[in-house]
This record gives sequence, C-alpha cells and structure tokens, in this order.
Amino acid sequence: MKEFERARWRCRRGLLELDIVLLRFMDRYYMQLDEQGLEQFEQLLALPDNDLWDLITSKQVTTNDNLRQVLELLQKS
Repeated sequence: MKEFERARWRCRRGLLELDIVLLRFMDRYYMQLDEQGLEQFEQLLALPDNDLWDLITSKQVTTNDNLRQVLELLQKS
C-alpha cells in the first residue's frame, strides 16, 4: 500500500489537467498493473509535466514501445 500512496503523491503535478488525469488513472487502473506496468508508470512520472501532457494528449508520440501500454490507459483516463 505504501507504493500506491507514494505513486499517488507523485501524481500531484503543476498542471491541473495532468493532476486530474493521473488521479483518475490511479483510481481506475493502478492496482491492476503488473510489475512491467508499474515500471512504465514510474518512467512516465519521471517526465517533465509538459512532455507527459503532450504524450497523453497525443501532441507528441513516443518512440518507446515499452511505455505504450500504460500510456494508452492514461489516455483513456
């Protein structure tokens, strides 16, 4: 449970829109992620706010296919 709380805290960002999407993702999908999905989510959270927002809104496309699974879930949120 500590990992969930830590991840939820990391979802607090500088952009309100990003906060909303990330918290919806946490509520809907986080507990269903496997180890690979958790690692992908951590990698995405390490990105700067604007880069992460651009990926979620498809303004930017990632070349990293490993991030695609979680990114698609974020886009659904």
